[in-house]
Amino acid sequence: MFYRYKTQGTCAGYIDVDVEDGILKEAVFHGGCNGNLQAISTLVSGMGVEQLTQKLSGIRCGFKQTSCPDQLVKAVEAAIAQEEGK
Repeated sequence: MFYRYKTQGTCAGYIDVDVEDGILKEAVFHGGCNGNLQAISTLVSGMGVEQLTQKLSGIRCGFKQTSCPDQLVKAVEAAIAQEEGK
């Protein structure tokens, strides 16, 4: 299921995620540090949501309270919540 998430507190403005059967199939960041975010997207594609959450949740960027990886977790959680609400 495709979901677009509006980030908060990061340079990336949006994250598009595709989650299927508890697996993150694809993540595409819009804005932010292009090279780093392409690398993150490549590394997490095919990763289970539980593992993704354990590894990336709570990561901070400098003095910010969040980061693009942390926002990716929030995007996946929002996508799952939307799907479960249908």
